Amino acid sequence: MTLRSLKQIIPALETSDGAGVRIKRSIGQQQNIRLDPFLMLDEFGSAEAADYIAGFPSHPHRGFETVTYMIEGHMLHEDHLGNRGDLRNGGVQWMTAGRGIIHSEMPQQEEGVMRGFQLWLNLPAAEKMTKAGYRDIQPEEIPELTFDGGKLKLIAGTLQIDGQAHAGAVPDRTTQPIYADIHLASDGSLRLPLPEGHNAMLYLYEGSASLGESSLQRSAANVLSDDGDQIELHAGQAGARLLLIAGKPIGEPVVQYGPFVMNTREEIEQTLRDYRDGRLTA
Repeated sequence: MTLRSLKQIIPALETSDGAGVRIKRSIGQQQNIRLDPFLMLDEFGSAEAADYIAGFPSHPHRGFETVTYMIEGHMLHEDHLGNRGDLRNGGVQWMTAGRGIIHSEMPQQEEGVMRGFQLWLNLPAAEKMTKAGYRDIQPEEIPELTFDGGKLKLIAGTLQIDGQAHAGAVPDRTTQPIYADIHLASDGSLRLPLPEGHNAMLYLYEGSASLGESSLQRSAANVLSDDGDQIELHAGQAGARLLLIAGKPIGEPVVQYGPFVMNTREEIEQTLRDYRDGRLTA
């Protein structure tokens, strides 16, 4: 058993998206800053309504999946398939754009804190033109696992804790993603197995923590080394809350134009024609 180390830190940059929602973007802040199979990771969080109230009006996607995890707040998803999902505290929305989806994500609050994350997960070429889909995952559907030193919410994938395997709310994807929200108590620690060959990152969003001997940076993608099959986390006196995100690399070319992610420029050009001619979701 070999422990993974800290390989690279990608600080999140403040920017805006949608109709003016303030966000912090680490992975995906530039098109060459990705971690296969992950295309983008956004953190949003504010108590100021002006930072989020405009939301994300109707817009298209093709070729990947979006995973939205709400820590605090209320957002409504609607799409051309007729899906309607209320995203509230602790819930997750898993949307497969596939060959094409048109959706909106609009705040359902005019004051208070809205806080969470959106992750873009790439699809392999063989699945990019699959049928679009949507799943609204309620907080009670997400396994919450306790261990000596804290607790963990397992959104996707399978993890072993104290020798016992646990499956998340979304266990079955080609890229075998692991998505966990880890809460460490004061001076708490956790050792977890991690599949060899998976790319992985840690995103610290509260408190302080270290990976082995290396301190993790807040609001940053802390990218792990490629070798090793375990991670060892330690929290500071204030405890820590952080995301563990890992997945099997696809290893294919990525060509992105805004909300469209394909493998070649020709496919992007076809996507733009499909959107222009009303065939994106046909």
